[in-house]
Amino acid sequence: MKYVLIIGDGIADEPVAQLGGVTPLAAMSLPQIDRLAGGRLGLCQTVPAGVPAGSDTAILSIFGYDPRTCYTGRSALEAAGMGVMLKPGETSLRVNLCALEGESFDAAVIRSHNGGSIEGEEAVELMEDLVSDPRFAALAAAVGFGVHITPTFRHIGVIDAAHQPAAYPTFTEPHNILDSAIAGYMPKGVMGAELTALMRASFEILRDHPVNRRRIAEGKLPANCIWPWGPGSAMTLTPFDELYHKRGSAVSAVPLVWGIANLCGVDTPRVEGATAELDTNYEGKVEAVLAALAGGADFCCVHVEAPDECAHAGDVEGKCEALRRLDARVVGPLLDRLGEVDPEHRVLLLSDHPTLLNTRGHDGKAIPFAIYDSRCPGEPRKFDEAHAAATGDFLAEGPMLLRALFE
Repeated sequence: MKYVLIIGDGIADEPVAQLGGVTPLAAMSLPQIDRLAGGRLGLCQTVPAGVPAGSDTAILSIFGYDPRTCYTGRSALEAAGMGVMLKPGETSLRVNLCALEGESFDAAVIRSHNGGSIEGEEAVELMEDLVSDPRFAALAAAVGFGVHITPTFRHIGVIDAAHQPAAYPTFTEPHNILDSAIAGYMPKGVMGAELTALMRASFEILRDHPVNRRRIAEGKLPANCIWPWGPGSAMTLTPFDELYHKRGSAVSAVPLVWGIANLCGVDTPRVEGATAELDTNYEGKVEAVLAALAGGADFCCVHVEAPDECAHAGDVEGKCEALRRLDARVVGPLLDRLGEVDPEHRVLLLSDHPTLLNTRGHDGKAIPFAIYDSRCPGEPRKFDEAHAAATGDFLAEGPMLLRALFE
């Protein structure tokens, strides 16, 4: 028996006026996803009460780990995903390259939490030039702050043990304040002023950088400011094969998912052309899932980030298009070809958490899930929040999901 988990990041939502007062899942024709709903359909509370809603806490929960006891911060997971294993006493930070608009840092408005979807050589060049700038380097050295650069908008900051703050500063997630003035959202508390100084310096250094001048000329947003957030410390997870006695693999373009997988001993094959955006390599991800299962994995997770990114941008049509592509280019091909690997297979589809177009932020409400079994597929039915609720099938916590898939 082979098992597949499909995470459509943030596909759950609330009713949207532009869609006639229904959610994107309800508004869309998604025939392949509806095939999955012919099996078991219900709701699950993936984010425990009192825990911040996010892919970090939700996906930990889905994989079987209680974020109330194991979670030490999102950046620790992303660091592990990029091969940065924290030492005792170190603090990791997420370091986004963001797009700010304005002549001065104090009066700036944040337009993009991902620097206008910057990636590749441009992201690396900007960050390399920033960390080597004498002004920035001096401010960073004063607080023991180093940056591990990646070819994405997401970079890994580490505060060394010698400069460990007595308490974490208070940070604001940049994707939750898009199109807002940043002045009220600077880091606060211990080391808050020093981190704000680093942000200010990055804006003044990067705003006229040749890469950003070129991006503006091409009609793109500049990636002109770092935004640290999500502090964390070293995290340990029980190995996946000890929990479930199964060999696992996880296909994603997101360091967070790689980090959870790395910490619990699940393989993380990389897919060329896979991004966290709408233009990701869907077909490559499907091939990676099939190859992992054919190569001996019992379980494979495939994670698609695009719906979440579109919702953070307030892009209704983008989120709907992400659902169309998830349906036609991931779910459909997997259902059609999983039988080539094993005629008997089960597939779990879910949203890790809702990401709301109305607020452009995460929500901790229960999410719809569907479990398909090739041996008894059932008749297709609508997969959305209302239909899932109407079944009365409710799982009270995320770790129940994989147990239900494997039972």
